[in-house]
Amino acid sequence: MGDNSFQSLKNHFLIALPSLSDGIFAHSITFLCEHDEHGAMGIIINRPLDMQIDEILEQLDFDEPIYRNTAPVYAGGPVHTDRGFVLHLRGHQDWDASIPVSDSIALTTSLDILDAIARRGGPEHALVALGYAGWDAGQLEEELQENTWLTVPADYNVIFSVPPEQRVDAALATLGISFAQLGSDTGHA
Repeated sequence: MGDNSFQSLKNHFLIALPSLSDGIFAHSITFLCEHDEHGAMGIIINRPLDMQIDEILEQLDFDEPIYRNTAPVYAGGPVHTDRGFVLHLRGHQDWDASIPVSDSIALTTSLDILDAIARRGGPEHALVALGYAGWDAGQLEEELQENTWLTVPADYNVIFSVPPEQRVDAALATLGISFAQLGSDTGHA
C-alpha cells in the first residue's frame, strides 16, 4: 500500500473555505466517497439544480409507472456531468454498481436503483447527482495544505435530513463553528 503516513478522508466532508470563492466549489460541501494514494472522488451535496428526480426518471424507459419525485437533482461536481450518481443509505438490497463508502452510506451508478426509485422501491434516503468531483493523486492533499478545504467527519443526517442551503453550517456545527466564523486563513480542524 505504500506510505503508511497516508490518511484517507473517505467518509468525510470537504467544506470549501472562503478563499475558494468562485465556481462550483465556492461555499460547497463535498462528501468524499473514495480517497486513497491514487486520488479522491466525491459528490457535492449542496448544489441543487433546477431539475427534479422525476424529470430524469421520465427520460428513462421504465415499464412501471413513475411516481412523482420532486426532490432536486444535484450538481455533484464538474466531472462526467452527464452521468447520474446516487448517494444513499445502505439497506438490505444490493444494487448492480454500488461502492460502499461506510457502514451507512453507499454510492450507486447503475440504472437499477433509479428504476426502483421510479417504483417507490428504492432506498429510503437518496441524493441523486449529475457529475462528481475528482482529484488526481496528491492533488487533494496539496489543496488541503493550501487551506482550500476544511475536513469534517461525515454525518449522513447532514446529507439526507438538512436542507441543502444549511448543510455547510450543519456540518461545521459538529465542530462548534459556523461558516461566518471561518476566516480566509483557517486550516483543518
